[in-house]
Amino acid sequence: MQLLFDLLLLAFQTDSTRVATLLLAHDGSNRSFRDIGVPEGHHELSHHANDREKIQKVSDIDLWYVQQFVGFLRRLDQAKDVDGHSLLHNSMVLYGGGNADGNRHTHVNLPIILAGAGGGTLTPGRFVKHGSKPATNLFLSIADRMGVQDLPRFGDSTDRLANV
Repeated sequence: MQLLFDLLLLAFQTDSTRVATLLLAHDGSNRSFRDIGVPEGHHELSHHANDREKIQKVSDIDLWYVQQFVGFLRRLDQAKDVDGHSLLHNSMVLYGGGNADGNRHTHVNLPIILAGAGGGTLTPGRFVKHGSKPATNLFLSIADRMGVQDLPRFGDSTDRLANV
């Protein structure tokens, strides 16, 4: 994962690309995390049946992933872009998953982080609760900020997401 984050950083620094997608693990991954004290498979633990020990282990795995993400964001923040701002300032980095609760396979209240300032088009550093709206509404708002024109909808979007 660190090598992939390194490649993304280099791609952005060299302006080889300004758009990238990185899948850290597929939804059914049953990888163990022995290095952080979790020998069981991730997917198996996500079907925790409200067992506190399993929930804690999933939480430990989630924390580990977020820590890796934060390290990447710090490196983006330390890297300067051609305009003198940081790469993080000029980026919109979306981090999240497709399930809010793997035990029930819920697709509402998704854990999504949008980092960066989008070149000044976003207001970072806050928590915003948008209620029951499709995540694709956020994707439309991101596309607008990327200069995509005449995109009336995306997937199951219903409108642009305000207050991002």
